[in-house]
Amino acid sequence: MSTLKSTLYQLCLTFIQNRIENIEYSLQQARQASNDDTKSSAGDKYETTREMMQQEMDRNNKLLYEAGQQKIALQQIENVESDQVVKNGSVVLTSEGNFYISISAGELNTGGQKFFAVSQASPIGKILIGKAKNESFKFNGKEYTVKEIL
Repeated sequence: MSTLKSTLYQLCLTFIQNRIENIEYSLQQARQASNDDTKSSAGDKYETTREMMQQEMDRNNKLLYEAGQQKIALQQIENVESDQVVKNGSVVLTSEGNFYISISAGELNTGGQKFFAVSQASPIGKILIGKAKNESFKFNGKEYTVKEIL
């Protein structure tokens, strides 16, 4: 695996691990707030607060599950070899920007270059999958040409 691909993989892994840590912290805070809330004479207020905390915990549990799925998807492409066509795990250099087909992690910067980590299910990811070097395509009104697949 190229050094560039390895670096982008590590940046995505850090992104998803930070996301998981933040969600776990939010879950912990919501649990603590729920446990600290003592029942007062205003029973309805207590029940409303408790329900809101439960909804927050449910939302965070869903986000945690999704982040875990992204981490699994990322781990599956860790050692993907370069190919003649774009596939999950490819680094794609185009005339209009650079992409790492992995997980949706946004903009990554390494070696003075900007890359966009996108999933194969994203709109641009769907278009890129299967493209070969020198192939062109349109996305959001821009013409892209694949210059290199790593």
